[in-house]
Amino acid sequence: MNTKEYISSGIIESYILGLASPEEAGILECVMKNNAEVKAAFEDAQKTMEALASAQAVAPPADLKSKIWEKIQKEQTAEEHPPVFSVDIPTAKPQEEIRIQRTGNWKAYAVAATVLFLISVAGNLFWMNDRAETKEQLIAIQNEKQSQDLAMQKMNRKMEMFTNPEMKVVMLKGVEKHTDSKAMVFWDKKTKEVYLNAESLPKAPEGMQYQLWAIADGKPVNAGMYTEDKDSRTALASIPDAQAFAITLEKQGGSPVPTMENMYVMGEI
Repeated sequence: MNTKEYISSGIIESYILGLASPEEAGILECVMKNNAEVKAAFEDAQKTMEALASAQAVAPPADLKSKIWEKIQKEQTAEEHPPVFSVDIPTAKPQEEIRIQRTGNWKAYAVAATVLFLISVAGNLFWMNDRAETKEQLIAIQNEKQSQDLAMQKMNRKMEMFTNPEMKVVMLKGVEKHTDSKAMVFWDKKTKEVYLNAESLPKAPEGMQYQLWAIADGKPVNAGMYTEDKDSRTALASIPDAQAFAITLEKQGGSPVPTMENMYVMGEI
């Protein structure tokens, strides 16, 4: 197996997600020390996954924390004997000891984190006597919880694709005019169906739509039109053979040929 084949085998993505076996991880770490091309591919893949994860992060309402904290301070001032809380903060582990766990543990930690978040918020709301304000805060928390649930569902779908041995992951990087753009194609080697994760691309302007292309034998082949509701969930097309994938911005409904000046990302297989 040459360097290019090794990079495209999916071992780098598995390593970053913590899914590689100890033997595979050891081999990759050794290869990266002696092969600059593999090390560069690892760094690029790591940056791409971090960017995609950041794009899906759900931020709470900006004033939620300040409102809750202000109310708590007022209540504590009014009390003759304010409650005393003892918080033991565990010593942080060194960065190199932190590892991404396998899918099962990851889901368990996510659920536990959500439960702890809700318990913490409930404890703060205990001090609020203003029923109207409490209701507003609860609505904000419910909305945030719904957003977190949707984000979790998307992440679960992507994790299932990453761990599917039949799924080929192709990283698409920004071209000259759009160097910061990134996307991922999931190509099922068994069914030949292609799925697209393009949430980090800029929102398409009114009347425009992103179109995926497969490059087969040097010629572009229409691989389907992208919409947010299809992201990583619905196959865009069935592509029997390809050497690369690319995304262009086209008029709503697509184009029979790609508009090269509107190409955003491209990636070789």
